[in-house]
Amino acid sequence: MAKTISFAQYLKDSRIAAGLSQRDVSEKLGYTTSQFVSNWERGLSTPPNKAVKKLAELYNLSIEEFLDLLLQETLQQVTLDFKKKFKKML
Repeated sequence: MAKTISFAQYLKDSRIAAGLSQRDVSEKLGYTTSQFVSNWERGLSTPPNKAVKKLAELYNLSIEEFLDLLLQETLQQVTLDFKKKFKKML
């Protein structure tokens, strides 16, 4: 099974490829601090829905690819959580 890139790493790689700093991105999204972008790139949180389209535009990415990766990672996390809960029931 091929290892897929995490959404957090995808965000970081895409930002760097676009030649933007975390500060640049936060300012373009209207945030007063780059901590939000840092948290997204470290996997501590995910961007809010209103920021997803803007991020895709800033990074010159297909919104479909962007959302597919986010959905894939979300499904993986839900699956892991379900398995943990199921094991506790046994």
